Amino acid sequence: MILKRGLPMIDGTIVKGIGGFYYVNTGDKIYECKARGKFRKEKITPLVGDCVKITVDGLSGQGVIEEILDRKTELIRPPVANVDHAVVVFAVHQPEPNLSLLNRFLILAESQEIDITICLNKMDLAQHEDLCSLTDIYRRIGYEVIMTSTKQNIGIEDLKGRLENRITVFAGPSGVGKSSLLNSIQPNLKLQTGEVSQKIERGKHTTRHVELLALDFGGWVLDTPGFSSLHLDFIEADGLQYLFREFHDFIGTCKFNGCKHLSEPGCAIKKALENHQIYPSRYESYTQLYEEIMQSRRY
Repeated sequence: MILKRGLPMIDGTIVKGIGGFYYVNTGDKIYECKARGKFRKEKITPLVGDCVKITVDGLSGQGVIEEILDRKTELIRPPVANVDHAVVVFAVHQPEPNLSLLNRFLILAESQEIDITICLNKMDLAQHEDLCSLTDIYRRIGYEVIMTSTKQNIGIEDLKGRLENRITVFAGPSGVGKSSLLNSIQPNLKLQTGEVSQKIERGKHTTRHVELLALDFGGWVLDTPGFSSLHLDFIEADGLQYLFREFHDFIGTCKFNGCKHLSEPGCAIKKALENHQIYPSRYESYTQLYEEIMQSRRY
């Protein structure tokens, strides 16, 4: 145990951050902490999931984050650290699934080498053809897809089995039922839920901050605010192709080296698209992201 200014350094994990205060779980207690000013000067923001070292004032009980240990992974949206599993939740209806947004989050998770499970929620509202189309696209690419309904208790045990002894982030748009799923998995979490606004197709009274929650059967989950957009301009344009799993068999077989898979002749990716080996919605996401990344580099 290292002493600093006469106070012992205690290891812990940030489980919540609100209004400049960070709540650090040390195993036997949760301390409210502020971060040292040095982090602001170094442009480092503490994240939920960070492993930290803190000191605690014996009189006030107030903690101070002294060190942030190296992160294994880091997501930008939701802003969390050290997760090893992402459950990407989308509803099959109310709100309608946004495949472009789903693809963007998959690319974000792939860039961090995080294990991914796609959860298609609200099965009770789905038409058969909707389910077949969505599940076929992503299962054929190689993603695990779990279909769930909290109202009919479908798929909950399957999803629960994916969470044991892992640090899992639940992410997806507002109103898709992330908090409801977590309440079904572990009722004592008692997370606030709300219906979807018919006007804007977004959840009412939904999660407002990121929080790391302990599971009774082992592991941790992060319930996170919903999002309606996701910018990935930190990814290098030339590396984007490697984050699309279905591209892997064709990369390196184009006619020209350095093919961007846009309009070049002899492109193996474009040929695979024509041969129905790559789904149009996925290729469209690739071209949109590529152009966005290149546009961001111009400024």
